[in-house]
Formats: sequence, structure tokens, C-alpha cells
Amino acid sequence: MEQDDQSSQSSDDAGCMMAAKAELLEECEEQFGLLQKLQNEIILADTEAKDDESNEAVNRLIAITSELEQWEEMDPKLLPTNPEVLLAVGKEELQRLNSQLKMVLSCSQAKLDAQKKILKREQTWQAEKKEALNAVSEEITRLRHENEKSEHSILKDMKRKINNLKDYHSSLMEMLSDMLAEHFPLPDPLGNGTKKKRAAAYDAEINLISLSEIIERLTNKTLDTPHDPYVTADDTFWPPYTEMILRNGIAIRHPEDCNKIRLENFF
Repeated sequence: MEQDDQSSQSSDDAGCMMAAKAELLEECEEQFGLLQKLQNEIILADTEAKDDESNEAVNRLIAITSELEQWEEMDPKLLPTNPEVLLAVGKEELQRLNSQLKMVLSCSQAKLDAQKKILKREQTWQAEKKEALNAVSEEITRLRHENEKSEHSILKDMKRKINNLKDYHSSLMEMLSDMLAEHFPLPDPLGNGTKKKRAAAYDAEINLISLSEIIERLTNKTLDTPHDPYVTADDTFWPPYTEMILRNGIAIRHPEDCNKIRLENFF
């Protein structure tokens, strides 16, 4: 029973809507016919006034001004006066507006949900970055305090190690010099001793340098001028010692000048 009432009510509303639309169309056609009639009269008046072109602009201005004053004094009114027609048109317009507002609300809600997700993601990212920044700041502060406390001790320890290395280097050089002086002495200028020593005698006027000095010269030359590490083996170099360091791979000759030697690369 209730369903029958609802169906009959909806059919009545549909019939009322159709009647309202028909009545509204009739009134619109009447008004459109009136406009066409006025337009034809204006065109006819313009055709008749062609002979008097000098007064055309003035007359048209006066006519437009008077028409404007009439429209300003006139109160606008609705075309249809039937309340049922007005109710039906208003109901249709409200339904259309309601549908549009629902679509706008749905779009706005979707955009709001997307913005909420973006905001949540940005807040999470900001919290993580803030936590990392705090951790780094704390670590920097801790290291700075430790550095301020241990800077003096570190510098002192480095100086101590450097001094120890210098002392160790000096002791090694002294041991090497003593060993070379003991096992590789300079020859006797008079040729006294064994037959081998006499064969290796040299002129006393030549100031020979020891094996330790020969190695020191080669080392200094390599360190000072690595692009030209060769040293000239002059008369101060005792030939047996020169030959010995060449045979044992301590030094090598110049490929173009046999009188020049350099320290072998041990690295």
C-alpha cells in the first residue's frame, strides 16, 4: 500500500514537471516573438531614417538613453506567475545543484585524503631527520670534548714517537757505519799485508772515501734529485768497492755513461 502511494506521488511529480516545462516554454516563445517584433521595428526605423543621416546618431542616442531610463525604473519580475511552475522549476534547479555539490564534495574529500597521507609521510620524514640530526650533534659534541682533552696528550705522544724514531735511526746509522768501517776498511796506501791487499794498493795522494760515504752519497743523491739520481764515480771511489756494490745489486751503472752509478730502487 505504501509502495503504491509512493509510486503515485512520483508519477504526479513527473506530470507536474512536464506541465510546468510546457507552460514555461510557451511563455518563452511569447517573449521571443515580442523580441523579434521589436527587432523588426528597429530595422524598419533604421531603413526609413537613411535619408536623414545627420540626425541619425543624435536620435539613436536619445532613444537608447530613454530606453535605459525605463529599464532602470522597471522592477524585474519572473516570467511565469503560476506557483506550481515556480515550485517545479525551483525543485529541478535544487536537485541539479545538489548533484553538482555532491560531486564537488567527493573531489574535495579525495584531495583531502591525499593531502593527509602526504602530511603524515612528511611528518614521519621530518621526525627521522630530526632524530638523525640530534644523534649527529651529540656525536660531534662528544668528539669535540674528547679532542679538546686528548689533543695535548696526542701531540705529546707523537713528539715522543718521533724522537724515538730519530734515536733509532741514529743508532742504526752508527751501527752501519761501524760495521762498514770494521769489515770494509780503506786500503793500505803502502801496500803492506797480504798479496791481495798489495794488489789493491792505491796512490796515497788520492783521498779515497769509505764505503759508508759512497752509500751515503748515493742515498742523498736519490732523495735530493730523484729525477737525476746518478753520481759520478771519480778517483775518490775505490774501484773494488764500486765493483762490489754493483755486483751485489746495491747500485747500477748509467746505460750511456759507465762512470756514473746510482742507488738501486728497492721498492
